[in-house]
Amino acid sequence: MAPEPLLATRAQQAFIATITIQAIAVLVLVGLVFHKIDDNVDLHQTRYKTVPCYLALFALGELFELLMAFDALRLRNIIQLFGILIFHLCLVVFAALQIHQTNTALIKIPNVDCAVNFVFANCEGPGTLWNEIRPLLIAAPCIIGGSWLFMIFFIKQLYSEFGWAIFHVVGANPKMKTMYQWYQIMICLLKFDFFFFGAVTMQLLIVVLQHNSAEFGVTIAAIPVVLVLLVLCGLAAQREIKAIMIISLVMMPAALSYCVYKLVRMYSAASSGQYLTTRATLTTFTIVAFILLLGTFIVGVRCFTEFDRGLLNSKVHSVPASRPPPKSYNSGGNMTAKDSTSGIPLGPRISIE
Repeated sequence: MAPEPLLATRAQQAFIATITIQAIAVLVLVGLVFHKIDDNVDLHQTRYKTVPCYLALFALGELFELLMAFDALRLRNIIQLFGILIFHLCLVVFAALQIHQTNTALIKIPNVDCAVNFVFANCEGPGTLWNEIRPLLIAAPCIIGGSWLFMIFFIKQLYSEFGWAIFHVVGANPKMKTMYQWYQIMICLLKFDFFFFGAVTMQLLIVVLQHNSAEFGVTIAAIPVVLVLLVLCGLAAQREIKAIMIISLVMMPAALSYCVYKLVRMYSAASSGQYLTTRATLTTFTIVAFILLLGTFIVGVRCFTEFDRGLLNSKVHSVPASRPPPKSYNSGGNMTAKDSTSGIPLGPRISIE
């Protein structure tokens, strides 16, 4: 049976349209903020680098969410759709934190007394840069939050639409169904690990680390290593390759330790100053990355214990086929199938009796 076409239903089309429209609207708002700030301050100064970092992260986040949505609809993966809902809430929090961080970057500058020397870019109140960009910054989390409510409505419809997918892949065995669901959670976590690791790394490289520092070089070197590790972990979970899975699980505690190390660096007296303008979002992203990695490790151990239990074929061939057309009976008692688009009976089936 052929795979079901992508975006074949109104619920799928509306879900993708909601994500696309809000992404365009928010990126336009963020672009306007960036343009206004770029016209009035030197973005090469360390304290102002939070603005291009903000724009880059939002562009990356919106693109990632759209790709994840298409992937979830292609795989008929309701677990990944719920993951997208949680990720969308993270975007709301990130957009809200940027209001505070942009204010910190522009306004809270030592030796600037607005009562004595008014500076358009570094003072508050009417006729200032902050007064112009604040409504744009506030509108971003409002739009993302509003679109989240629409996404909940459409995912509820998709939940009913995709309810048959796991049954099609693994059959009616409850144990196989449970094992397959944990495998789906594992793969979903790995995908979000990919984004949050990239987000933390991007903030460190753009805003915090000096290009001539040893930590900058280590961070650059770690990027391909971690990304390859995540890909191999997903491949090992799917193909049930025990050696690679063990290596991946052993490496995850090291990544967790790195997250703890960065959190300590952000708030220690010796290094807290360099994290000033991006501490809020960097802390949030690092904590989320830590929680995701910890969850991935725990779920990964569970999945590893379920290797060689008959799920391999279902994992490898996990894209559900098209839903069978509804069945009905004609006046003679013979079963007929209706065309899924027109509702016209295809004709009586041959009865073997």
